[in-house]
Formats: sequence, structure tokens, C-alpha cells
Amino acid sequence: MPGLLRGIARTAAVAGTATVVAGRVQRHQASKFAQRDAETAAQRDQAYDEQVAPQESAAPPQDAAPPPAPAADPLDRLKTLGELKESGVLTEAEFQAQKAKILAG
Repeated sequence: MPGLLRGIARTAAVAGTATVVAGRVQRHQASKFAQRDAETAAQRDQAYDEQVAPQESAAPPQDAAPPPAPAADPLDRLKTLGELKESGVLTEAEFQAQKAKILAG
């Protein structure tokens, strides 16, 4: 019986040692892969920032108002105003008020 107990004890010691070694290897590999994944993510983020930064600087600001439209020729504006009056969209008073604004401006 002592030989049997010795064999069981030896098997338990070998199995325990193997478990400890396997656990250490697994933890070491996990930390190595986590570090590699973090470096890859940092490189990817940096490449993304480098790619997006020129696009952001080239894009017009969103808060900026559109540039004002070029001033229309007063004669064209008066012609359009006369057409609106003839079609009945504008009354005589409205026509005269808009005409005064065009001629004053």
C-alpha cells in the first residue's frame, strides 16, 4: 500500500505542477496579447485621427452663414416687380413700396 500512496502523491504533485505552469503561461500570454491589442488599437486610433484631421480642417464650419447672394440688378428687380403687379400678386401700394426700396438701395 505504501507504493500506491507514493504513486498517487507523485501523480498529484505532477498534475499540480502542470496546472500551475499552465496557469502562468496562460496569464503571460493573456497579458502579452492584451498589450499587443492595446498597441494595435492605439495605432488604429492614431491613423484614424490623422485621416480625419485634414478632412475636418477642409470642411467649412457648420455655424457659418452662407455667403450673401450677389445683389441683383435693380432693373431686373423692377421688371420682376412689374410682372408680379401685372399678374395680380402685388397691389399698387405694395408695388410702390417695393419700387421705392429698390430705387433707394
